[in-house]
Amino acid sequence: MKRIRKILKRAVITIVSLLIIITITIFFYMKQSKFGKLPSGARLEQLKQSPHYKNGKFVNQTVRPTITEGYSMMGLLYKTLFKKFDRAAPLDRLPSVKTNLHRLESDSNMVVWFGHSSVYMQLDGKKFLIDPVFSGSASPIPGSVKAFKGADVYKPDDMPEVDYLIISHDHYDHLDYETILALKPKVKHVICGLGAGAHFEHWGYIKDQIIEMDWYETKTIDTSYAIHTFPTHHDGGRGFKRGQSLWLSFVIESPARKIFYSGDGGYDQVFKEIGDKMGVIDFALMECGQYNVAWQSVHKLPEEVRQATIDIKAKRMLPVHHSKFRLAHHSWDEPLVKISELSEQSSYTLATPMIGEVVSLDNPGQTFTQWWVGIK
Repeated sequence: MKRIRKILKRAVITIVSLLIIITITIFFYMKQSKFGKLPSGARLEQLKQSPHYKNGKFVNQTVRPTITEGYSMMGLLYKTLFKKFDRAAPLDRLPSVKTNLHRLESDSNMVVWFGHSSVYMQLDGKKFLIDPVFSGSASPIPGSVKAFKGADVYKPDDMPEVDYLIISHDHYDHLDYETILALKPKVKHVICGLGAGAHFEHWGYIKDQIIEMDWYETKTIDTSYAIHTFPTHHDGGRGFKRGQSLWLSFVIESPARKIFYSGDGGYDQVFKEIGDKMGVIDFALMECGQYNVAWQSVHKLPEEVRQATIDIKAKRMLPVHHSKFRLAHHSWDEPLVKISELSEQSSYTLATPMIGEVVSLDNPGQTFTQWWVGIK
């Protein structure tokens, strides 16, 4: 009996020691610069004034559980770690077009998608870069969440100088530390949610470069350009403390047109609000990928993407948030297959370019191949 007690005591001591070592290791690992910075001082006081900051964090307008009723976080984690999902990543190299962005006509109106949610856009003489992730990974853990073969052909050096870097929220698949550092000499201004400016200042950006916005704000960013921000049902955070910077959707309004970017988020009434307030949207970039019924509240299913596009009265729509990283259980091409089928009888025109293919904003009749067909 004494021997059993000794063994149990040693086991407990060993387990506790391991837990302490792991906790200390994680603590110091998360002190690295890539994890960003929580807002403090005047910035923290500013965001506390937001009506959307409550009980020490930003909250969604509608209270909904992240995990759908009938599912559990532990169950999802078990499936992710131990269940095999068919075609979750392509075996083949994804096709792409290597467009020289430095040589584009400065007055051309166009969009180039780089996989997932990274987009370059020229709009009536201004240059925008949205949620760029060019490091080949969407995780702070080395070797994890790697880009699919062929999906990471663009790097920071391929980007020209941009007038506005737009960041929808600070998750790693939208705000990439290595990319943001490399782009620093090329960026004139940053537009992000309240609190996210702390990351940029921590990484060497100048405070005067950074425009932090709340939901339902409009800022004139040039004499004839405006940014309108709206809610999206999602979350923010790069560590254990969540909700310290705000997640946004945007309408970019130029003299000639309006572009909508959904950011990440589930479907709700805000899309109809945007349509009612902003009128017709000329071109929409809509999150469509990394979804699951289990986390439907924070990522739209394809049928909800279709409805949201109709709600905002978009003429054309480019689905994003797919074909670069595996962050969900569906097959890698399912978002494209489903949204293509759902969009056949819709009020909008669907654009499905290859990575790097130029989408003209002045040519609503431009057609695209179903480039994903036949890829294993």
